[in-house]
Parts: sequence; structure tokens; C-alpha cells
Amino acid sequence: MTTAREIMTEGAECIGENETVLDAAKKMTELGVGALPICGTDDKLKGMLTDRDIVVKVLGKGKDPATCKAGELAQGEAVTIGADDDAEEILRTMTQHKVRRLPVIDGHTLVGIVAQADVARSLPEPKVGDLLEALSTD
Repeated sequence: MTTAREIMTEGAECIGENETVLDAAKKMTELGVGALPICGTDDKLKGMLTDRDIVVKVLGKGKDPATCKAGELAQGEAVTIGADDDAEEILRTMTQHKVRRLPVIDGHTLVGIVAQADVARSLPEPKVGDLLEALSTD
């Protein structure tokens, strides 16, 4: 069975919870990504920050991205997947939580991200179709 470790994108970079949203936006631009894990000073995952979060929760609310901290946008416990969890668990977690990106952890260490595109490249078409349908509905 295919595991998260086999299909994830390795080397995910975090934005620190005390770094600004502006720093996060610059990092997203440099890396060519639409989301970054938010890591705490204890190196534990605090959440995910997306480009949509920046637009809706910061710019759309008139907040200053140069002073707003990334950690302010972390919402509750981050939805993650274990590095050795199988494809069925990846699909179940993405569908249940309606997320397109899952941080992959090994113990408490962030080791990568499984994105919807990783799933699409790695799994049979019917399963990918089911996932896309689940993520496209509210």
C-alpha cells in the first residue's frame, strides 16, 4: 500500500508563528507555493497558512500584513497525516477535513506535505475523482 512518505513533497519549509504574514507571503512567492506550515518556537506544527488566508483574514479585514503574526492565523490543532499512514487514510483525512494539503509528520517532526496534486499523480483515477468531488462541495 502506498504511504504518505512515498507520495509527499519533502523538505516543507515552515513559517514561524512569530514571523509576519508579510514574511510568509514573501516566502510563498520565493518557493512558488500557496501554503506554508506554521511552526512554533518549540518546532511543533501549529497550523497551515494559505494564500487565501492572507487575502481573506488579513487584507480583506484591513489588517497590516507587516505586523500581523502568522501564528494569529493558526486555527486549533493542525490536521496532519503520519508518514507511514496509507493512501486510504490520506484520502479519508483530506475528505473528512476538506483540506487540499496535509502536513506529514514523523513523530512530532514535519517531514513533508501531501498535496492534492501528489494524490492525483500517485493514486488510481477513481479515488482521485472521489477526492476532488468531496473537496469541491461544501
